[in-house]
Amino acid sequence: MQAAEANALRGNKYQSCPFTTEVSIPYPPCAPRYGFAVDNASQPSRDDIAWGIASHDEPRWPALLAVLAAMALQLILPDRLIEGLGNRALIPALEGALIVVLLVVNPTGHISKEQSRLRVIGVGLIALITVANVVSLVELIHALLYGTKAGGRPLVYASVPIWLTNVIVFGLWYWELDRGGPAARQIPKHRGPDFLFPQMSTPGSAPGWTPNFLDYLYTSFTNATAFSPTDTMPLTTWAKLLMMLQSLASLVTVAVVISRAVNILS
Repeated sequence: MQAAEANALRGNKYQSCPFTTEVSIPYPPCAPRYGFAVDNASQPSRDDIAWGIASHDEPRWPALLAVLAAMALQLILPDRLIEGLGNRALIPALEGALIVVLLVVNPTGHISKEQSRLRVIGVGLIALITVANVVSLVELIHALLYGTKAGGRPLVYASVPIWLTNVIVFGLWYWELDRGGPAARQIPKHRGPDFLFPQMSTPGSAPGWTPNFLDYLYTSFTNATAFSPTDTMPLTTWAKLLMMLQSLASLVTVAVVISRAVNILS
């Protein structure tokens, strides 16, 4: 009698469902799971949601703004930290040329699944920023360890744009490589995810959610500050290696800068 009354309160479409209060059974067999009705074949299944449904048409401008920010951070670095890159204007000029190519080929500013050919240009642009920041980081560490105390203060200040660029560039890598890139993620039969976001674990909190660039940038920021994954977990080998490298670079930068700052203040 109690089970029948409970089913009546839950609605007509659940009347055939056995009512249970057991915590070990999170979802009754015929109840909607994660915000989607299981009797509707047009909706994504539980596995599809957990492993990443096809992404929406994503604008390119957030990633371009991040690239422009990284370029600006490179331009304010002291000359001592970019000597290994040759002419000061060389790297920004190459990065600017790749941005122009992206804008000419894709003037709409949106990434569609038909534009996977542009991925080579995007990967090349991110790789160029990465190389420049690695060289600057190596020069910074060498200068902080073996430089004079008098010139240490500007170097400590210079660590801030290098650390911020580290956050930006790894966010770009995560965004560009997860499931084959932003264009490939729009294909329904894309490969498995490289990152497990919280919304994928509990998709009922955000039905139809798909990651965008800001989600990957946030993942990069939390990994750089906590030196480990926080709410987003790496699933594949390359994702784990990238997060390890980012944590290592961030940890070394912070450790060397703090030790040098203490030395300067003393």
